Formats: sequence, structure tokens, C-alpha cells
Amino acid sequence: MAPWRCFIFNLWRAAILLVLPPAVFFFPVVRAASPVIEFKLPPAPSPSAAFAPRPVTSWLEAQIALARIGFSSGPIDGIGGAQSAAALRAFQRREHLSPTGQLDAATRDRIELASSPLVQYSLGPEDFAHLQPVSPTWLGKSQQTALDYETVLERVAELAHAHPAFVRRMNPGVDWDRPMPGTPITVPDVNLVEITGPAVRLRIYLGDHVLEACNAAGETIAHFPVSIARRVEKRPVGELRVTVAIPNPDYTFDPALFSESEEARTLDRKLWIPPGPNNPVGVAWIGLDLPGYGIHGTPTPEHVGRTESHGCFRLANWDARTLLGMVWVGMPVTVEP
Repeated sequence: MAPWRCFIFNLWRAAILLVLPPAVFFFPVVRAASPVIEFKLPPAPSPSAAFAPRPVTSWLEAQIALARIGFSSGPIDGIGGAQSAAALRAFQRREHLSPTGQLDAATRDRIELASSPLVQYSLGPEDFAHLQPVSPTWLGKSQQTALDYETVLERVAELAHAHPAFVRRMNPGVDWDRPMPGTPITVPDVNLVEITGPAVRLRIYLGDHVLEACNAAGETIAHFPVSIARRVEKRPVGELRVTVAIPNPDYTFDPALFSESEEARTLDRKLWIPPGPNNPVGVAWIGLDLPGYGIHGTPTPEHVGRTESHGCFRLANWDARTLLGMVWVGMPVTVEP
């Protein structure tokens, strides 16, 4: 963000802080020096063998092929669970197929695997460059330089849109407690997804725990699992709008908002939490016009759609980054029960 834009944004935020009671304010802070988080796997050490496009043959291939076009099933694990079925139903509706959520023959034929589903590469210096433990306390987090990846496994799994346990299963010979540069690994070949078609509206389905982006014809062009508020009274239903879209946000921890936290009850001030994939709002913040609400990433993508958030709409970091490239200020967001 340009310095003058950052200055204007912080003036706007300060004005809001004067009129909103602290108990309802929940918003990350952006600084011009926020690091750039690359959601891209390193290139393979040598060109892949020729691959003829073909229909998918398994849930693993379906998860990868769907993720490449923005129909996310959450962390890739090769298992046809509830989130995979939801992503498949969204794709089936788009393709005018019966939305069964089953990987039937007609659906497999429609999901094209354009390149090899897996990629092999060697762990390089970039996989070890910024690792650091994340403090378990809010005060400790506020004293860190960044909230980066804690382990190589966490970094590799997130860049590959995969569940860490699945990465372990794919690489049984790797000592993930003491990985070494040059170690060859195999992971799903999914990089940062960019949706080319223009999105005109977001729809959040609370009951299904999904967020979808639609084009002008009302067709779904992207689908993501989403976590919602734990408490029913914190789940807004109706029309909202996007007010801001911020990559790599900082976070302001307000102890007044976390009365259930023993540590929060001992703090007498707000804390600035640095950016990074383990930031409480992950690597993207999309603010909404309902005070205190936004769509954002998370440090625990394997929990998205399975656990409930403190109040906002939470996506896997890679999905939040994809969505960040689609939204615009003023974009309508419909929240349905």
C-alpha cells in the first residue's frame, strides 16, 4: 500500500475508533512495511514429463483439479469428505449436472486434469528462511517480528493447499522434525489461484459453511469452505458490502473483545500483532460495512469449516488470497441462513 494511502486509511480508522465503542471494534491495522507472502510452490527441478489432459480418476485428483479453478475443498487430503462434496456440488451446479456431491462418471468426465496432479521438488533455502516459533500468548505474539511459519511442514502444506498429515503420508521417508535442504518431496501441484472472470457478488451460506463468488449471470465462479461465528447472535443475515481489502494485515488485539480469555482479563491495553501466515486473521483481510466484521484468513486452515470463529468469516489462507484478488470496495455480500 502506498504511504499516502496508508496515512489516509489510518486517519479513517482513527475516526471510527472515536465513535465506535471498543467492545464492538475488531479490525486489523495495515502498515506500509508489511511483508509480501508468496503463495507459490518453488518450481520443479526439471521439466515434468508430457501429460495428456484427461478426466480425474480419484478424489485426490478431483480436489486438485477443482482447487486449480477456485472450487476449494479446504486442505487437500485425498478423502471425499463433506467439504469435498460441497465443492463438487458447486461445480456440478455450474456445469448443469445433478448436484449429488458424488464423483460419478458424468462428473469425472467434466473435471479435466490438465497437468500432473503432483509435483516433486527439493526443499530449498526459501523453505527455511523465515521460520520462527509462535508464542502461545497474545503478549508474546505482540513482541515478535512476524508471525511466520513455525515449521517447514507447515509452510510446504500451506503452499500446496494440503493438510499437513497428507503431506506426511505422501512423503513417508522425510524426517519432518529435522528436514534438510535438498530433501526431495512430493506435494499437490496447486499454486495461488487467480480467477479471471469478474465477480459481482459474494454469497455466504451460514448453514452450509461455504462462501461463493458469483458473476453477473448469477453463476458460481469460486467456492470456499468458511467458518462462522460460534454464537448465533453474532451471525449476521442480510446484505453487507465490502469496505476494504488488505493483503498481509497486522492485527490489533483488544482484550475487551475476548472476555473468555484469562490472559485478556489481565491486559489493560490493546496489543499490535505483526503480520504473517500465523497472524490471527491470516494473510488477507476483507472488511465489511457491519462494524467488527470481515472475511479473512487463518493460521489453522485445517480447521476451517469444522470449527466456529470468534465472529468473522474465516477462510484458509490460500483461499483468502484468491478471494482478495476478486473483491472490490462496494461489492455486495449476501449472507443467507
